[in-house]
Amino acid sequence: MDRGVCSDMWLVMTGGRIGSHESEHDLAVMVSDFLEDGSGGADSLCSSDSDSGFSDLAHLADTITYCRQSTDQYERNLISVVQSLLLAISMADLKSIPSVDCNACCIRFSLVKLLRLSGYDAAVCSTKWHSRGKVPGGDHEYIDIAHTGRGKTDRFIIDIDFRSHFEIARAIDSYDRILNTLPIVYAGSLAKLEQYLPVMVEAARTSLKQNSMPLPPWRSLAYLQAKWRSPYQRKFTSEGHDLSSNNVSSDHKRCCGHLKRLQSLLQSEIEVERTSKHRNNDTMKLKFDWGRHSSFRTF
Repeated sequence: MDRGVCSDMWLVMTGGRIGSHESEHDLAVMVSDFLEDGSGGADSLCSSDSDSGFSDLAHLADTITYCRQSTDQYERNLISVVQSLLLAISMADLKSIPSVDCNACCIRFSLVKLLRLSGYDAAVCSTKWHSRGKVPGGDHEYIDIAHTGRGKTDRFIIDIDFRSHFEIARAIDSYDRILNTLPIVYAGSLAKLEQYLPVMVEAARTSLKQNSMPLPPWRSLAYLQAKWRSPYQRKFTSEGHDLSSNNVSSDHKRCCGHLKRLQSLLQSEIEVERTSKHRNNDTMKLKFDWGRHSSFRTF
């Protein structure tokens, strides 16, 4: 396989970030073994949909749409709150949080601060898992909310970079359309989040198959589940360190860029949803008016 393709697979399939040096090394070895075993696919790659692949992915797209629409009132309220608070975070908020290696962690801690001020029991959760079998080790950070109601406590997950977990190399057009139907920021129950995972794994498998590429281990269901299912540690504030002014400037410049991109994507998503809602309301109104007019004509 062409080394340029190998490099592209590493950057796109891993998202260019794993977290710790240990987990990054584990995944680097896994990628190397995967390519050396001849599992990297054919030399001639394409990015077009076959008829069967398009049909499979169209069905999976419907499943994603159903998952997004089947939310209860608490989740709908939570999604709205999270979107509003993320859009309210400023660059100054990020710079007030010390960080050694800022990889969106400043955004997470800023959001946790605003959520707690809004009455939510929110915290940043850090997970880490070791390699086992064909599943490479890794680590991940996300936000959770402990919500007590009706005599029990439920746990809700907030992942501010949800789509990036499912980006793949050489994706066919149908896969990209499915990817774009996922929420920019996930906010909801762990059970709901896990409904997306097997769907996206199957979509990735179908897309990669079109390019004669098998599903790599870091795209497996077990690896994805490990991100949110592994043992976690809850933190309410960043464990800061004394940094030189150069390091602080460099780290927060990266995080500020991430915030700008996230807020821009969120704004676009909210506008699309608002337009779609208005269009659906107009369609329902037209159907109602037409039905009422038709009933009058029968007399």
